[in-house]
This record gives sequence, structure tokens and C-alpha cells, in this order.
Amino acid sequence: MAKLSQEHLRTMLWIGAAGLAVGVAVVAVRFVMVQRRPQPDETSRRIQELIDEANQLLKTLDEQRNSA
Repeated sequence: MAKLSQEHLRTMLWIGAAGLAVGVAVVAVRFVMVQRRPQPDETSRRIQELIDEANQLLKTLDEQRNSA
């Protein structure tokens, strides 16, 4: 196996350092984005519950109409 020259070793070191820096940056950005996501408030939760209930009622009504 051929020996790597000092220049190749230095290049590989810089590539590894750059890769590590990119990895840390990606993890940091993802962490910040998760922290910035607003928590669902009570009103939004209630609206979603009403929408789900309405969809269930429409589904039931449609099934009753089709079975009759």
C-alpha cells in the first residue's frame, strides 16, 4: 500500500475538519428549529378536535346514506 504524502494527509485532515464542522452546524440548526416550533395552543387543539368530529359525523352520514 502506498504511503500518503504530507500534503495528502493535510488535505484529508482539512476535509475531515470541514465535515465535522458541517455536521455540528446541521445539528445546531435542527436543534434551534425544534426549539422555535410553537407549541399548539388550546384553541388550535379544540379547533382540530371539532374538525375531526365533523369529519367523523360526515363519514357516518355518508355510510348511512349508502346503506339505505
